[in-house]
Amino acid sequence: MALTPEDVVQKRFQQTKFREGYDQDEVDDFLDEVVVELRRLIQEKDEVQQKLTAAEAKVAELQSGAPAAPAAPAKVEAAPAPVVAPVAAPAAASADDTAESSNNLLQLARRLHDEHVAEGAQRRDSLIAEGHATAARVVAEAEAKQRAQMQVLEQERSVLEHKIDELRNFEREYRSQLRGYIEGQLKDLDASSSSSAPDAQAGVTADSAAV
Repeated sequence: MALTPEDVVQKRFQQTKFREGYDQDEVDDFLDEVVVELRRLIQEKDEVQQKLTAAEAKVAELQSGAPAAPAAPAKVEAAPAPVVAPVAAPAAASADDTAESSNNLLQLARRLHDEHVAEGAQRRDSLIAEGHATAARVVAEAEAKQRAQMQVLEQERSVLEHKIDELRNFEREYRSQLRGYIEGQLKDLDASSSSSAPDAQAGVTADSAAV
């Protein structure tokens, strides 16, 4: 199926979900250029087709009018044979010249048509190659940008992991110090309670003796 400018204008691409795609504005600009070029080539083709049709019509007209020339001698049917022969020869020569000129004109029109078609095909191939190159460049830029972003994210993740490790080490040291402090306080409390018990017993014995 032939590609028309309307096909390019109405073409819609699906958006990517898990990776970056092409720059939509850049793709639209390039498609606009393709549409303009296609319309120009189609217009040139139509003009060449019109010229070719006109040339073929001219050839057909000349070919259809060529046999009418020998009709004039019909009035001199009774004339001797030597008189008819000289008249028929120039008419046949004129018809041959007209046919040859028509063929040359038709060949010229076809050659022009082929040249325009070849030029259009060459321009089309050039546009396609340029489109592929632009698409490859856009993809390469997108991939390079994605790699750069991934490197930045990897660096940020490394920094965060390092900070998390520092916080975990701080938490372990803090818990260890807090546990040691609490255990020391408990030991001091136990020691204080043990030393105060004999003193209290001695005070009670002294009070009993005094009574």
